[in-house]
Amino acid sequence: MTEITEPTAPSSAPSTRGEILEIVKTVVVALALATVLRVVLFQPFTIPSSSMEPGLVTGDYIVVSKFAYGWSRASLPLNLPLIPGNGRLLGHGPKRGDVVVFRLPRDPKQTWVKRVIGLPGDRVQVTGGVVSVNGVAIPQAAEGLTHDFDAPTREVMQVRETQGSRSYVTYDGGSGLPGDDTGVYVVPAGNYFMMGDNRDNSLDSRWPGTVGVGLLPAKNIIGKAEIVVGSWNAGAALIKPWTWLDLRGNRFFKPIR
Repeated sequence: MTEITEPTAPSSAPSTRGEILEIVKTVVVALALATVLRVVLFQPFTIPSSSMEPGLVTGDYIVVSKFAYGWSRASLPLNLPLIPGNGRLLGHGPKRGDVVVFRLPRDPKQTWVKRVIGLPGDRVQVTGGVVSVNGVAIPQAAEGLTHDFDAPTREVMQVRETQGSRSYVTYDGGSGLPGDDTGVYVVPAGNYFMMGDNRDNSLDSRWPGTVGVGLLPAKNIIGKAEIVVGSWNAGAALIKPWTWLDLRGNRFFKPIR
């Protein structure tokens, strides 16, 4: 007698395992690409202070180009010592007026952002709030009073500075303030003189490294600040999901001057 058997449905287990493996592969590849982009090409940062107002304000989310100046130890995650000494791979130095993100020399865990004022070999001095490089004052033009973005009760003068083809606006809080009058700083080889655009609210190369930036070694440079991708109002935070959409609508995709 021939036995009749019911056909059984094919097992879905192999198919399910295959789909899971494909998802895992996709996620791994995506993470690998994101890591390569972050380590080699671009890295995002959030502006935590008002020292670079008005160009950069607290809460701005910026993208930094790492390949603009090549790579050093500071360009790597966690400041890993994979690039020896003070060298930079495939790099060249920043230009005067560039906005640069770097690791603070006294504490490499901290990342700061300032503008390049002096190059190696330059002589920099501030007199009455006017910055001179090699005895020539950076051209300034007053553009009227306004209020500090982060401190609305503080009145400041908008002052436009021009370095070569680069033009940007700084804040001047008045005369006779700390940092308005300095001696002459001679920038040694392999270092840069940095200043914040919010001139009277910036600890930069006018102050020694124990207080401000001091002279910035080239090896501490992470990259060039290129663009503001977006900006969040004060109080927004990753751990507060209800603040994620508290955006400044006028600060999307703004080139950094």
